[in-house]
Amino acid sequence: MRRLLALVPVAVAAAGVAWWVTAPASVDASHLAGLEQDAARGEAVFHAAGCASCHHAENAEDDAVLAGGQAFETEFGTFYAPNISPHPEAGIGAWSLADFAGAVRQGVSTDGTHLYPAFPYTAYAQMTDQDLVDLWAYMQTLPSDETANRPHDVGFPFNIRSGIGVWKALYADRGWVVNVPSELERGRYLVEALGHCGECHTPRNALGALDRSAWMQGAPNPSGRGTIPALTPDSLTWSAADIAYYLETGFTPDYDSAGGHMAAVVDNFAKLPAADREAVAAYIKALPEP
Repeated sequence: MRRLLALVPVAVAAAGVAWWVTAPASVDASHLAGLEQDAARGEAVFHAAGCASCHHAENAEDDAVLAGGQAFETEFGTFYAPNISPHPEAGIGAWSLADFAGAVRQGVSTDGTHLYPAFPYTAYAQMTDQDLVDLWAYMQTLPSDETANRPHDVGFPFNIRSGIGVWKALYADRGWVVNVPSELERGRYLVEALGHCGECHTPRNALGALDRSAWMQGAPNPSGRGTIPALTPDSLTWSAADIAYYLETGFTPDYDSAGGHMAAVVDNFAKLPAADREAVAAYIKALPEP
């Protein structure tokens, strides 16, 4: 009995540590309030971040209507993109800038629960303050839609949201992957942060986290159909000009064309300045050998 009683403080301490580790992080957005918001600049951030690619309604004619509903199949279950239009009930119209920052950078919902990392907040965590507020300003200008969110189809134990807190403690907020000289920083920012290219082109471990030791070395398609190609020098022999042209037009040096989700990526990058596509190409050409 004494031994059992002696274990009580240990159990309480362990529970406290577990709660601390799994609790969603709070976000102090007071430092964002003083920044001037520019919706025009935010539109470029919106395209670079691929927001419409995942959040527009499937088969929608207007991808500016972010009604959500697209299904993303993974080995952990099927995730459905939520409505992030300015609708006050169905979308994020009632959110504050702090709420938005918490979701984008920390993966925390307005109700204080963890968001699944199917939403690439581990990449968006590197988004600059100015880009964040500009993106917020632009999203206020988009059409409102009343489509209700569809619950994720995720089974036990992955439906326990507190477990995502442990996942975050292990794999979130890890900074940049590749050290680059200053002239490649823009390309790194577009690839590793806004474009979250590693989410598709990098393999994952058993818990679904990116294997940063195999950065951009290709990965199985989460849907189970085919593979995502590697972008490292041993696999991608295109020139920087070829890569930039592909990001603008979708055409490869072999006269093939982008398909699947990559077609949406090309559509987004085609809307960016040529200098941004060239920056991405320069970063990709500078990736280390596996």
